[in-house]
Formats: sequence, structure tokens, C-alpha cells
Amino acid sequence: MPKTKAGIRIIPMLDEVYEALRAEYDYQSEAGFNSTAIEGMTGFIFSNKDGNICRPATINMAIKRIVSSYTAEEIIKAKKQHREPLIIPDFSCHHLRHTFCTRLCEAEMNMKILQSVMGHSNIQTTMDIYAEATNEKKTESFKDLTTKYKLF
Repeated sequence: MPKTKAGIRIIPMLDEVYEALRAEYDYQSEAGFNSTAIEGMTGFIFSNKDGNICRPATINMAIKRIVSSYTAEEIIKAKKQHREPLIIPDFSCHHLRHTFCTRLCEAEMNMKILQSVMGHSNIQTTMDIYAEATNEKKTESFKDLTTKYKLF
């Protein structure tokens, strides 16, 4: 169950997401749909190999295994190529949410739309967490203004 009423929302879907969900639906049409019920809620999209819902801890462990495997391979490759390895820092599925929102901010999405998409009940939460202005972004924004408006 969402933490607040703002957690229940409609989020527009990118075409790539739609295609991935459509593929999952087609797969489940053959393999069987997730029938898990939690606090009266059903219709969960993803399930594990046993047909139960995927828990964040399980997803985080999968991410950790992928990063660990990549890191081990990268260290070997870097040593063979006489370079420093490019190591991915540890992260969790929540970091993916944060990254998505940060990218929307960088694309200068309207903050009220961003608030709604992220499910924040208060715009200040969205502003405090995600509206970080970098010097590069500030300079870029002013260059855009220069091309849009002639002051003199």
C-alpha cells in the first residue's frame, strides 16, 4: 500500500516501457499470471520463479550480483589492458527511481508534473531532493535564453 494518497497515481508511459510490459503480458499469458494478493491488492505484474511477488530485497540482491560480476570481469580486463578499471558503485532499486527523477529534472520537466509522477504529496519534497542546479545547467539555461530573447 502506498505511504500517502499521492502514491496512488496515473503515470504516463514511455513507448519502451509499454513494449516491455506488453512482452511480459504476452509471456504471462502463456506461463500464467501472478495471483498474489496483499492487503486486498492483486494484479501485480512481476513475479519470481515461484509465482510470488518480487520483493525489493530480492531485486537489490540481483543488482548486487550483477555489479559484482561486472566488477570482477572489469578488473581482469583493465589489468590486461594496463588501465584503471571502471567500477560501478553499489546501488539499489531505489537509486533507479532517484536517477529517473534526476534525468527528468535535467530535461527541465515542469516541477508540478514531476511531483505528480514521483508521488510526492508536497512540491517542497520534489524541489528539495531533485531540483539541484549545477553550474553547467545554469549556463546552458542562460544560453537558451539568449537565443530565445534579444534584450537589446
